[in-house]
Amino acid sequence: MKKGLVIAVSGQVGAGKTTYAKKLAETFGLRYASSGGLFRKLAEDLGVSLIKLHEMAETDPKYDLMVDERARKLAEEGNIVIEGHLAAWVLQDIADILILLKAPLEVRAKRLAERDGKTVDKALEEIKLREESNRRRCLKYYGKNMDDWTIFDIIIDTSKLDINQIFNVLKTFVEAYISKQR
Repeated sequence: MKKGLVIAVSGQVGAGKTTYAKKLAETFGLRYASSGGLFRKLAEDLGVSLIKLHEMAETDPKYDLMVDERARKLAEEGNIVIEGHLAAWVLQDIADILILLKAPLEVRAKRLAERDGKTVDKALEEIKLREESNRRRCLKYYGKNMDDWTIFDIIIDTSKLDINQIFNVLKTFVEAYISKQR
């Protein structure tokens, strides 16, 4: 049985999931976990690239299910912010707040290129491959359509405001939720 607040932050590659999830965790005294981090760690442990692991996960559900089961266990413990591309769909029956972050493809590609030290063209290619892979696996393994955003409590385009302004919107939403629960 879940104890304490659980926030799931999902969104597009390069939309700011990690940035905002970490800030929410810190601000509200919650633990932080990243499905992407767990997935990247698995790729590293297996000695394959992130793209290769996405390809492997498309043919064998065990990789996603291992990461998602760990995320569910963490969520059931409560007092956590979990971020990841599929986190909201995987945790929608556990999480108190489901957040979706989005931004235009070109903005996300530029962010990814800067963060990872690659060209914008390479980042665009990677985003498209990763997002299509995520979309296929979410539908195949969970029967969930990642293009259906009706499950979310709040959806924000992170290209519209600066980091602090976006965070203030999220913080206000979470504070209002907490206040309403009292």
